[in-house]
Amino acid sequence: MNIITKFPLGQYVDGNQSWLKIIDCRLKLIILSLFLISPIWSGPVWRSSLVIFLLLITFVSLLPSRVWIRTMCYLIILSIFIGIITIIATSNFANLETTTRDPNELSIIIDQKLSWNVFEFPLTKVGIINIGPYSLSKRAFVLGIKTSTLVFTVVHSVNLLLLTTLKEEIVWTFSWFLNPLRRFGMPIDKWLFQLLLALRFIPLVQEEFQNIIKSVSVRSINYRNLGLKNSFKVLVSIIERIFLNIFLRIDQGADSILSKGTLEIKTKRFIPLEERNWITFFINSISIIFIFVAIFLRKQYGAL
Repeated sequence: MNIITKFPLGQYVDGNQSWLKIIDCRLKLIILSLFLISPIWSGPVWRSSLVIFLLLITFVSLLPSRVWIRTMCYLIILSIFIGIITIIATSNFANLETTTRDPNELSIIIDQKLSWNVFEFPLTKVGIINIGPYSLSKRAFVLGIKTSTLVFTVVHSVNLLLLTTLKEEIVWTFSWFLNPLRRFGMPIDKWLFQLLLALRFIPLVQEEFQNIIKSVSVRSINYRNLGLKNSFKVLVSIIERIFLNIFLRIDQGADSILSKGTLEIKTKRFIPLEERNWITFFINSISIIFIFVAIFLRKQYGAL
């Protein structure tokens, strides 16, 4: 299986007719910032709304389904798994709560009929085994929703940007926003060069991961005969080899850069050449309206 072609995570896809490519890269970076920053100190309703809106954008983006369908399905499964782990890990902690003061000292009257749990499983004895008690609190349920939606929003929003925007355009966009800092002597060019190297290094990481998987599958390791301990050792050695190969690629790239002497990056040659017509003007105008509407809705309905 070719991971690079079947799971193009973080890779630009040329030749598609998506309207996301028409949006100005500066507006796309602002919209991405909204998806990354707005979940901070927001409730589960707003985070769930971001996930629904991202799914809607993906389905109507006119991107080829083979580009995003596998990645998105695995990302949804990963997000749900992380949410379930969060719920289980943060539930059933009522026995750790101890009363240090007399509750009669409080002036607030708490309704005793109010239930703080979403699910309660009483103590049940099956033969000689005791199962329970277990309770799923509302706070743990909300935390699980927040965690799973945050993972999906961060990864998928960045992936959509990288699928529809050239790496050079992203570098030019950061250069346009950071241009005022040049007056203070900030090394903007060095930062942008490092960003460009990091973006171009993503396919190399995927290639190394694919090579390790192929090398392990060719050897046909029988994990049942190895046992749990030896299988875990094999897994650790595989992860170690992946990182060693990645660091080797980094070392080789650094040596090639140093051998060329002083390098300068000219961001002006990365300016995107866009066709200015009524379609571009219309889509960019809709994007600007969306930015203001999203800020307004976040202020009105995105609080905890």
